[in-house]
Order: sequence, then structure tokens, then C-alpha cells
Amino acid sequence: MARINSRQVEAFRAMMLTGSVTEAAKLMVVTQPAVSRLLRDFQALLKMELFERRGTGLVPTAAAMALYTEVERSFVGLERITAAAEEIRGRRTGSLRIAALPALANGYLPRLAGHFLMERPNLNLAFFGVISPIVVDWVLNNQCDIGFAEVPIAHSGLPSLRLPALARVAVLPTGHRLAEKEVLEPRDFEGETFISLSAGSSSRHLVDQVFHRSDVRRVLRVETTLSEIMCGMVSSGLGVSICDPFTAQEFATRGVVVRRFLPRIDFEFSAVFPAQRSPSPVALDLVETMRKALMEFEGDAGLSR
Repeated sequence: MARINSRQVEAFRAMMLTGSVTEAAKLMVVTQPAVSRLLRDFQALLKMELFERRGTGLVPTAAAMALYTEVERSFVGLERITAAAEEIRGRRTGSLRIAALPALANGYLPRLAGHFLMERPNLNLAFFGVISPIVVDWVLNNQCDIGFAEVPIAHSGLPSLRLPALARVAVLPTGHRLAEKEVLEPRDFEGETFISLSAGSSSRHLVDQVFHRSDVRRVLRVETTLSEIMCGMVSSGLGVSICDPFTAQEFATRGVVVRRFLPRIDFEFSAVFPAQRSPSPVALDLVETMRKALMEFEGDAGLSR
């Protein structure tokens, strides 16, 4: 027994919507004889008269009106599927799980992600701020779709994209004597109370190297795992530090003065993705959006090379 096919149903719907074979053919982008044949076959398969001839036109029967209600429900469902596919194709829908190191998560990345979401009203986001080793662990275990972690990445098996490196900056309490200088060097910190990131971190190692090479002795009084705590201590007036530019920017109006520091110490980080699957298109879109924003960041902050 022959079965109803989608083109027959489409012809019936087009006829109901337009009221004529001519207009139905235009809607379907086929010839009028093709529409007539589809309608004839559709009625034969259903063993039901759907249209009556009145003058030169066709008028739907009561059976056609009842059937059209069911057909339209199906087409509305199909249109929803089509619309959803267009949203996905346009990378405006779905969900994204992000983990980011605190330097990015404490202000800069949430603002950028907020603008990103505003352009994608059907995209949902889960956002976690955790230290880099945990970022890597969560991405490795497929708990997040994308992570932002400081390099070097502890797990070499994760796919990653390096993002533009930015210069670390000097952070000083408001009113500090060094705030009079536009650019600071290691020798300016001789004898200063210095607030450091924890021993063993890559950031701590890079900063210590610069001061050791210049034979500058700081008073290392406080160490912490988080740059926010470091800047909070600086804002109290306790001491000075070298900090990532993102956290420094967040504290620039909260009792902290930000100055360029030479020699340049790069703050480097990468986007990392689960190894078991390809990065989602929306995750790659976010990385590209971030890459473009970072190219402007140092210039806007007055911290360019």
C-alpha cells in the first residue's frame, strides 16, 4: 500500500494557506500540474474528498478543515526544529560551561562573556572561577566545555589555543612615593614591603627571577594564592607588588595605583578544551571574541609596550 509522502502534505498545506493551485505552486516553487497531481494522489490515499470545485476554483471541505488543524500542528513543530537548527547554526543557542583562573574571572571575563551572551539570547552559561590546576582538571574530566588557564598547561594532552600575552604591572597604594613615576624598574623596589603570590607558582617564579637578576632585595612579608588578595593588601597601604593586568584594572579605582613595569614580564594564558571531542563552535567564537578584545586591552589601559 502506497504511503503519504511529505510533498503531498506540503501541497495540501500550501493549498489551504493560499486558496488556489496557482498560488500553492508559487509557494512550493513547482508547476501547477505538479500541485494538482500531489493533491489528487493525497486525496486518493486518504480516500477522502478534500476540495470541491466552485466555479473556477477549489474550496476546502469540512474534512479538509479538520485535517488542516492536525497538519498545521505538525508543521509548527517542524518550523520550531528548523528555527532551532538556525539558532545552532548561528551559534546563538545551547549552553557553555566555562572555568577560568581568578585573574580573568574576577571581572574582565564575566564582562566580556556578558556582552557575548547579549548577542546570543538563547545561549546559557555556567561560569566557574578556580585556580589554573583545577581549570585544567575540570576540562580534562569533561566538566567544562572550555577553560582559561595560565601557561604552562599542566596536562599536555589537552587541545589548547594560546591567547595574546599581556604585560604584568606594578601595583602601589594610593599616595605611594613610586606613584610619581610612569614606569617602574626593579631597582625602584629596593627595601619595599612586597606582597607575593605563593612560592611554587609560575607567576612567582617569573617575578622573583627579574628581581634576582637585578640583585634587588625586597621585604617579602606576605604571600597569597590569589591576585585579588594581593591587590587588596596593596590597597591597605601595607606594600607593593607585581600583578596581572586584569586584577590590577579591577583595583585601579579601589586604592591601588597601576604603573608599567620594565623589563616586561608577560602574563600568558591559553584556552583549553576537552580532549575527547572537538571544541564547540560557540566556544571557539568566545575565544575569537576574547582574542580581539585582548589586542585592545593594553592600549586602552595605557600599558602597551
